[in-house]
Amino acid sequence: MAAPGFTLGTFVFVLLVSSVVNYPNGKVTKSCRGMVPLHGHSPQSEPIHHIAVSQRKFRPGDRIEVTLSGPPFKGFLLEAHDAEDLSGLPIGSFTLIDSQVSQLLTCEDVQGSAVSHTSSSKKTEIKVYWNAPSSAPDHIRFLVTVVEKYKIYWVRIPSDVISQPNALPLTTPTVTIAPLSPSPPVSHLTKPFSASDCGNRKFCVRSPVNCDPEKEPACVFLSFTREDQSVMVEMSGPSDGYLSFAFSHDRWMGHDDAYMCIREDQSVHIQPSHLTGRSHPVMDSRGILEDMAWRLADGVIQCSFRRNITLPGVKNRFDLNESFYIFLADGAVKDGRIYKHSKQPLITYEKYNVTDSPKNIGGSHSSPLLKAHGALMFVAWMTTVSIGVLVARFLRPVWSKAFFLGQAVWFQVHRVLMLITSGLTCIGFVLPFIYRGGWSRHAGYHPYLGCIVMTLAVLQPLLAAFRPPLYDPRRQMFNWTHWSIGTAARIMAVAAMFLGMDLPGLNLPNPQKTYVMIGFVAWHIGTEVVLEIHAYRLSKRGEILDDDRIQIFHSITVAEAEGHVFKKVVLAIYVCGNVTFLIIFLSAINHL
Repeated sequence: MAAPGFTLGTFVFVLLVSSVVNYPNGKVTKSCRGMVPLHGHSPQSEPIHHIAVSQRKFRPGDRIEVTLSGPPFKGFLLEAHDAEDLSGLPIGSFTLIDSQVSQLLTCEDVQGSAVSHTSSSKKTEIKVYWNAPSSAPDHIRFLVTVVEKYKIYWVRIPSDVISQPNALPLTTPTVTIAPLSPSPPVSHLTKPFSASDCGNRKFCVRSPVNCDPEKEPACVFLSFTREDQSVMVEMSGPSDGYLSFAFSHDRWMGHDDAYMCIREDQSVHIQPSHLTGRSHPVMDSRGILEDMAWRLADGVIQCSFRRNITLPGVKNRFDLNESFYIFLADGAVKDGRIYKHSKQPLITYEKYNVTDSPKNIGGSHSSPLLKAHGALMFVAWMTTVSIGVLVARFLRPVWSKAFFLGQAVWFQVHRVLMLITSGLTCIGFVLPFIYRGGWSRHAGYHPYLGCIVMTLAVLQPLLAAFRPPLYDPRRQMFNWTHWSIGTAARIMAVAAMFLGMDLPGLNLPNPQKTYVMIGFVAWHIGTEVVLEIHAYRLSKRGEILDDDRIQIFHSITVAEAEGHVFKKVVLAIYVCGNVTFLIIFLSAINHL
């Protein structure tokens, strides 16, 4: 599959049905041949739209105005056909009159042989010109498919016939709609599915692991039970729109065998489909499914069906004797139209053969590599760098004694924490590239900010290695440069984390993730403000003269000693709060 997740990419399903109305930009060349929207619904029987032509007689080279009119509609597909062979290829080409509402399509490798809409805005009239070719047949009939909305459309509405002069009378063929597969019978389930046979007779995928759909409405449940040469599939979960699962050869969206249970008013429509890249799923015939049944109760969709393990000669259906990753997703449906899944799909950790020995497994809404990326960056830029900054800024007078290699304790602590930050950043930085196999075009500004943070995180310790001596004239410039780069890196890192938490690949819970980050930022700023106020009050009393050293007049005063204790207490409280935020965040990642 080609998305990070269930972005992964991003069953990263962009579940919009392949159809005239499902392509609001009108690029519906897939429907050229039969002119039938692949919606899984039946077309309307009585046309309410009309095709008018400017003349009834034509010669090769003539330009004829064709007008489609009627009640408001969103999409259309117009073609010209030989009136004596309506199932044949489109004839001639079209010229646009208003390119704002209509566009030319290349059908059957003939440029401009069809016309469609440019947007899903409502229209009541479309005018175009048809150019009669030199090889035009004696009789032409225009056909149009009109879509009012996803579930309401008319297929191959015919116009009056136009003919060449002196043409023999037309033997009018019947205008037929491309045949639709008869719908297999569907029954109603009477009770929830049972998880009691999971691992014994059933191969089960559940989220949360070991949940029971009989007792827990929030349980997302998918089971496969082999019965001779077929498999019985049961799927259940909370959704107001649809539930779906897919078999995939990899963890990316594309070239997958998918099945959907779509809620339509107070019923459920069970539909096989297939995915081609990060594009709209294509609905397929339901003829391969048997024993279909469904149930709606308390916001939970339940559906079941049977399909053969092997389906020789049936395109886009996988042989279930093989092993696959299994994807589980849900999303919204409006007026029969399917929208992108509401959250990152659940993906099994490895490939499984559902017809082999029964198992009881789970999955994850996020890749382990992305989890590690988020955890490492959060530890680096929420914990180590924040503590290191506070130590360098406020703990100098408290930990000023020389320690290792003649360096002050505060400096040693600061340096270690900052090196840890740079190391974690470098490791975390490469993980998304390993996961994606390169650059992600679907992650917005997050990767760009991440690259800036990575650059600054490497530059900062390199710059610190060339720190001038304390009283060197260049020391002040170094101090400002060091502070500026560090502050910029921290600001960029916080911004990158806010953006990264919203990406579907990590799939953190809403709105808790935002609260955690806002809480951390407020906690850190509040701590700095408290320490700054404390430092200002001490400086006013003449006890601290600058940031680098303490002026001792006779002996350490009681106030100074109290100031040191206060800073230690504040730092200890800050570290405890920081660790609390870290645990909350890491727990959220671990439960994905």
